[in-house]
Amino acid sequence: MSDPTGHSAGTHSATSTSVWNFANALWRVRKPRPFVLVIEGEVGHEGTEPTDYLHNQLLLPEWREAFYQVVDATGLVVCLNVHTEHPTYRDVRGRSSKGRLSQGEYYHHDGCTGPVKPRFVEIRCPIQPQTRGVATAVAPHRDVVKAMVQVLPAELAATAALAGLDMSLAAMNQMNDAALDHLQGLITRTVRKKLNAEGARSYFRQVDAAANAYFEPWALGESRFIANANNGVTMQHRRAYQTPHTGGVANGHLVKRWTNEELLLPGQVVNQALIAALCSEEGDEVDGERACYLGVH
Repeated sequence: MSDPTGHSAGTHSATSTSVWNFANALWRVRKPRPFVLVIEGEVGHEGTEPTDYLHNQLLLPEWREAFYQVVDATGLVVCLNVHTEHPTYRDVRGRSSKGRLSQGEYYHHDGCTGPVKPRFVEIRCPIQPQTRGVATAVAPHRDVVKAMVQVLPAELAATAALAGLDMSLAAMNQMNDAALDHLQGLITRTVRKKLNAEGARSYFRQVDAAANAYFEPWALGESRFIANANNGVTMQHRRAYQTPHTGGVANGHLVKRWTNEELLLPGQVVNQALIAALCSEEGDEVDGERACYLGVH
């Protein structure tokens, strides 16, 4: 397998298209961020109707683990122009309202309250009549927490929950993932309690920019593999309204799955208890502190 992060001769910028040799095929790829690999499609198939190259090539049993390792090492792998009706996808749960943020609008890992987290999450925008107008912001976990501190209003940093914490860059550089989760949970709870809905959304838009998050508009037929809990680049993601959320706007829907745990090789069995636990975190926000993305982690 050749290095998917390398560029072919003649590439002039980080967003130029290069060629990646994988799964006995050549793929057009580009890297709009250091942590993002975008697969546009197979070389020689330009201009053709979308196919299910995801399942028919990239995720075949003999290539699946190698592809997963690319996700681990990269952070976010985007597959464009995929047409699939694979039965393992399900609708993304949780909805936003004008009056409050849904859980999905806060940066989070999937499975953040349980001891076992999915290796990555695949979120997909199916080919459908209605386009998707709400972005999904994705950025490395550590960059997200640093950005949350960087743009945190002074009056929020001075609250009792945060005033005694060392949130210096040097301190955050020394934090492990668990410590970053803890700090992030405290900040998220403070933002939720002290700011109204649009104030919180405005704050997270600033976080998106400061973290250099990837929040390109969704394309129909696009799948995003987001590294979630692995030995490589751990990411976080959120539903990201880039303008004030006024409601009443038609939007294409998303589907998702935890591909490593749900798309299994012959002889493997789905851990239904794990899947049920993960799904239980995705309901609408509750008023207590049990909410996955709002707790102290």
